[in-house]
Amino acid sequence: MSRKICVVTGTRAEFGLLRWLMQEIDASEALTLQVVATGMHLSPEFGLTYREIEQAGFTIDAKVEMLLSADTASAVTKSMGLGLIGYADAYTRLAPDLIVLLGDRFEIFAAAAAAMIAGIPIAHLHGGETTEGAFDEAIRHSITKMSHLHFVAAQDYRNRVIQLGEQPERVFLVGGLGIDAIKRTSLMTREELEASLDFRFGPRNLLITFHPVTLESQSSAHQIGELLKALGALQDTHLVFTMPNADTGGRELAAMVDSFVAAHPNARAYSSLGQLRYLSCMHVVDGVVGNSSSGLSEAPSMGIGTIDIGDRQRGRLRASSVIHCEPICEQITQALSTLYSPEFQANLTQVVNPYGTGGASQLIVEVLAKHPLDKLVKKKFHDLTNHE
Repeated sequence: MSRKICVVTGTRAEFGLLRWLMQEIDASEALTLQVVATGMHLSPEFGLTYREIEQAGFTIDAKVEMLLSADTASAVTKSMGLGLIGYADAYTRLAPDLIVLLGDRFEIFAAAAAAMIAGIPIAHLHGGETTEGAFDEAIRHSITKMSHLHFVAAQDYRNRVIQLGEQPERVFLVGGLGIDAIKRTSLMTREELEASLDFRFGPRNLLITFHPVTLESQSSAHQIGELLKALGALQDTHLVFTMPNADTGGRELAAMVDSFVAAHPNARAYSSLGQLRYLSCMHVVDGVVGNSSSGLSEAPSMGIGTIDIGDRQRGRLRASSVIHCEPICEQITQALSTLYSPEFQANLTQVVNPYGTGGASQLIVEVLAKHPLDKLVKKKFHDLTNHE
């Protein structure tokens, strides 16, 4: 009898990472795929991206509505409560043998908590990573402690999950899922991409994503204001913005991006590019700018540079193609100058991505199909003081 593997996804970027794993699960004779869509996927404001899941050929088995039409701390907390209720109902109806969760968002925290209470084993992807500028850091490590199988992107992250008390034989080093997407996706040509975006690329091009920074002393609005000031001074550079996530304060950032785009004909913003257009943009542009994890985990494999701003991603492994700077206009301007310097551009061909070379999806499915599920829920803390 095949195992029912329930994959929960709440954002466009997360589905982009999960897509090829979902395809592998669906193709496995030993596994039956279940899909739960939630969060931003179901929001008109964020592009109703659940349709991208369906267009990719997957059946959505449950939709968990949880986002409120506000992004205050109170609204996000209430959204988590709604999510707990919705996941409880979905899990009861679907009766999965195992839940697959990726990352560190509040929608996924609620999904993990509901599964833990229901006694359903959890497989967590991309644990052990650190993001010191956002409360995602605490959420990620909390999900690790609620999970039973762990699939990590690098040895440093495996060590950290074990440091959190997880049994080493349950922590699997598989590499980054984003690299699978790069290797498996047939990218659009520049002309096809321009037609799809209704936007012409220029002599120089940048892809910009700036998410809220939930643990910073400076406000997210102040930080993106410094970024927009630096971008506004660029010459002969076309700018493609992807909108921020539904995190605390995200709507204010989106409004600032909209105002900037309205005043700059060389810029365009999109609520959701979708994986194909996003990766195709990365193939066309000179670099990615902002504080998205894709600039660290995926951009190095595309042969382009990254300008990582502020502390949202601080603590993550980074390739030599990543330029870090503070959210200050002058530093961002200097980082842009470095990005376009001949020396930096010449070194991009030698970059090694610390998140591996691909194959994570297949490795994960092999474990999901064969690892014993009995006695997974009852865990024993792996105490490093007794194993030194």
